[in-house]
Amino acid sequence: MAEGFIRVYCGRGKGKTTAAIGLGLSEAAKGNSVVIIQFLKDRKEDEIEFLSRLEPEVKFFRFERSAESFESLSESDKKEEVINIKNGMNFARKVLSTEGCSLLVLDELLGLVDQHVISPQDVIEILDAKDEDTSVVMTGITMCPELEAYVDEIYNIDIVKNR
Repeated sequence: MAEGFIRVYCGRGKGKTTAAIGLGLSEAAKGNSVVIIQFLKDRKEDEIEFLSRLEPEVKFFRFERSAESFESLSESDKKEEVINIKNGMNFARKVLSTEGCSLLVLDELLGLVDQHVISPQDVIEILDAKDEDTSVVMTGITMCPELEAYVDEIYNIDIVKNR
């Protein structure tokens, strides 16, 4: 990648994570390094195992310990997971500040804002660590207006027909 960008895949439709990971695979095929950090989702061992086989070109991280999605956890379990999520956020900032990859995928990062786990300002602080050559992709259902000025491209993936 010659010049980095910040892209968002958002909306109520399916395929946001698939689009982000697909972009990561495309960049890895070009010889670029990719880091994927996933938040909020339940643990799907087959997907995690597959993505781990793509190392060293694609590195996959999930800091949450629970096998269940964040939304389905009890309040006490959510509090524990928030600590793990914050570790993931710190790792994302470190990856960007040390130029640890060409493309950083932050899957469901926008969901963390929706769940009030982090603020838009927390996201901005991570994006501020990005250099001009690194690209960042964020996914989630809702794109918060506070982030729009920091983003180069926003793709809204919506449901047109659902039998």
